[in-house]
Amino acid sequence: MDIRKIKKLIDLMIESDLQAIEVKEGDQSIALTRRNPVVAAAVPAMPVAAAAAPVAKTPRGAVETSPMVGVFYAAPNPGEAPFVKVGQTVSAGETLGIIEAMKIMNPIEATQSGVIEEILVKNGEVIQFGQPLFRYRA
Repeated sequence: MDIRKIKKLIDLMIESDLQAIEVKEGDQSIALTRRNPVVAAAVPAMPVAAAAAPVAKTPRGAVETSPMVGVFYAAPNPGEAPFVKVGQTVSAGETLGIIEAMKIMNPIEATQSGVIEEILVKNGEVIQFGQPLFRYRA
């Protein structure tokens, strides 16, 4: 199949907002599938991040926010101790929790060192992109 025909098919997919297309021409066939990145799926949740602005008005402390939509888990496995507790000192890069998104467990790591002052979400809670998860002081 000619590359120009393939480019036309791609343009058709974009214009028609198709997720997949399959074309057979004689003994030749081509199947194209679009994958939406996780970020694109989280775009509708952006207004929720704007609603989180009141939390940013806390008198002091850095806020760790969610980089994705998913389910928050405070511990590595059910019944185990949580990764962090209020009052605990954490180092940059230390795991604070896990977000399950699309059956993948994504560790949430501290972006800076400090003391956990508040855990803003509950274990098993569905969270949105940009939602505040932890507040700590440096």
